[in-house]
Amino acid sequence: MSKILVTGGTGYIGSHTVVELHNAGYTPVIVDNLSNSSIKMLDQIEKIIGIKPEFHQFDLCDDTKVLEFVKNNPDINGIIHFAASKAVGESVQNPLKYYHNNFFSLINLLEAYREKPINFVFSSSCTVYGEPDYLPVDEAAPVKKATSPYGNTKQIAEEILEETANAYDNFNIIALRYFNPVGAHESALIGELPLGVPQNLLPFITQTAIGKRDKLTVFGNDFDTKDGFCVRDFIHVVDLAKAHVAAIKLLEKGNPKGKYDVFNVGTGNGYSVLEAIKAFEEASGQKLNYVVGPRREGDIVKVYGDVTKSTNELNWKAQLGIFEMMDSAWKWEKYLQENPID
Repeated sequence: MSKILVTGGTGYIGSHTVVELHNAGYTPVIVDNLSNSSIKMLDQIEKIIGIKPEFHQFDLCDDTKVLEFVKNNPDINGIIHFAASKAVGESVQNPLKYYHNNFFSLINLLEAYREKPINFVFSSSCTVYGEPDYLPVDEAAPVKKATSPYGNTKQIAEEILEETANAYDNFNIIALRYFNPVGAHESALIGELPLGVPQNLLPFITQTAIGKRDKLTVFGNDFDTKDGFCVRDFIHVVDLAKAHVAAIKLLEKGNPKGKYDVFNVGTGNGYSVLEAIKAFEEASGQKLNYVVGPRREGDIVKVYGDVTKSTNELNWKAQLGIFEMMDSAWKWEKYLQENPID
């Protein structure tokens, strides 16, 4: 079966995708510089799939190392590209880091594979829609001016990929625009492992519930929504991982829509931050200590996706609901308490 390069494969979404690729009969090969993940995730993956995946540690921004990898691994048939800096707030404070990491890594990969037939799946984001003109937002919606350097890297990367696919015959590319990944593998052996202060909601929730943090601060409850809290399309990370496998399969058989395509990857349902908190309390049996703080600049009021295209053309649909998301995240947090990974 095909060998698939997974960049950032020891990270949160990457590690789950490595598992799902293996389950689907592929051979995943990981490249990661471990700047935002732990080498111990390889052992965790091995506990799930029975073998330790092939791993290479280097920075994709180093074009010499990328070319060396391509030369030494001629049997790679596809790439799933996760490796990127991804914290919105940090990108505002340090935009050059984001433009350097996210563009150089992508361009070096594309340059290195320019002479080789390759199926390429890109980790994009619903941030490209900004505050959508309509909901649920579909793939035909206009791409809005980004509210952060991180979001801007996703928009520009999509443009780079589309123009590359059009210019070179060997590339077939899909960009997956996903919403808010949460949860953990059902084994509780892999999950979100934030280094330092979490950047996402759910690790804050679970860390507060288990006592690592005194309280959870929710940013704003005066938004124009049903309960005043921001609304998001939360998707279980295992469903998201399976979407990447579906994208590789579509590229392998030939996407009838052409050499470049985009797909929303979400559930199609919008949950407010308060609803997410209540769902976690129900799933875990833990009462959460949270307070409401001021809004954060640039926060979108509400966004959730129309996933009709993914259902019909990608042959993929989310299967796991908000309870499974919260329950699995809590089991992972409890696992980490007993089995620290640093």
